[in-house]
Amino acid sequence: MEGMSSSIQCVLVLWLLITPAHIVRLYDRFEALDKEKTGHLRPQDFGAINRLAMNPIGDRIIGAFFSPGQETVDFHSFVRILAHFRPADKKHPKDPSMPEPVNSRTSKLKFAFQLYDQDKDGKISRAELLQVLRSMLEMQVTEEQLESIADRTIQEADLDKDDAISFEEFRKSLEKVNIDHKMSIRFLR
Repeated sequence: MEGMSSSIQCVLVLWLLITPAHIVRLYDRFEALDKEKTGHLRPQDFGAINRLAMNPIGDRIIGAFFSPGQETVDFHSFVRILAHFRPADKKHPKDPSMPEPVNSRTSKLKFAFQLYDQDKDGKISRAELLQVLRSMLEMQVTEEQLESIADRTIQEADLDKDDAISFEEFRKSLEKVNIDHKMSIRFLR
């Protein structure tokens, strides 16, 4: 794969993750979301996906589809992001010459990490963690309880004691979590 463009590598990796029948169904889903028939989706187009619209951090998940400054997403990018939510194929051994699949454990953890790390500094601060907790738990707990949860989470995960959680600390704290189960959604009808 040396010398091959990253676009072609991405297509090959996606081909391994998603069957041709899935691609057709995803394209149908993409077209259904593209109400204005522009060939691109805007953040508000994702509001038609009930599970995202009802998810307390749905806006963060939708935001993950868009690079900073990007206002639309094409079909290729749409498929690439959704591939994070496919279960990893444990039947096929990993080929070291291929790039890591977007649905690998590490890629899924990086995707989840970015949902917390809103300022993209490579760390989840107490403020960022509190922001997510507020969104997810809404009025079910008091502000004092939220702050206690955030403090305890950082205290347990922060191995280098810098009052933030790095990706490595995040990964290590989730070693025993079945991320495939937690990050799998049905996006095909």
